Amino acid sequence: MSNRVLSVGSVLPAFQKKAVVSTEKGKEFIDITNDYAAAKEQWTVLFWWPKDFTFVCPTEIAEFNKKHSEFADRDTVLIGASTDSEFVHLAWRKDHTDLRELKFPMLADTSKSLAEALGILTEDEKVAYRATFIIDPQGIIRWVSVNDLNVGRNVQEVLRVLDALQTDELCPCNWKKGEETLTTQLNLN
Repeated sequence: MSNRVLSVGSVLPAFQKKAVVSTEKGKEFIDITNDYAAAKEQWTVLFWWPKDFTFVCPTEIAEFNKKHSEFADRDTVLIGASTDSEFVHLAWRKDHTDLRELKFPMLADTSKSLAEALGILTEDEKVAYRATFIIDPQGIIRWVSVNDLNVGRNVQEVLRVLDALQTDELCPCNWKKGEETLTTQLNLN
């Protein structure tokens, strides 16, 4: 990677980018800033893919869309992103059946400035790795996962980690929502 990946405890960099939110004529685009979710006092899951019109990417995007209501139930905003333009995003949404009815914005980082600030650009093509960031309502990055270009992520694991972070408690290995958490009163002897 060209930069160090921005990690846990870092503040999400300030940005203002175009995003596709609809395929309806005249309602396709909005501007999104780093305050998009914070203004609603919500968490954010910002996930990146390398390029539109590829093969692994739509499987991930479609899976995030299927789980959209589960993220919404957790007061979490989803934002998908790549370094493609908003016009390429729109064309892909219109072209790909699984992407037509997305319930979250597709952010266009055409300047690559946000991906670069996050440290997730590949050295050669300068496209984003498959990176996922969970950001709390104060704009602090609380979890980062970065996959190589050819490996899709596990959306259920993103939900599991989000649940654990939102408990603000100690969560053991393989913990799932509804299970007991550990307490700080554990005897560590």
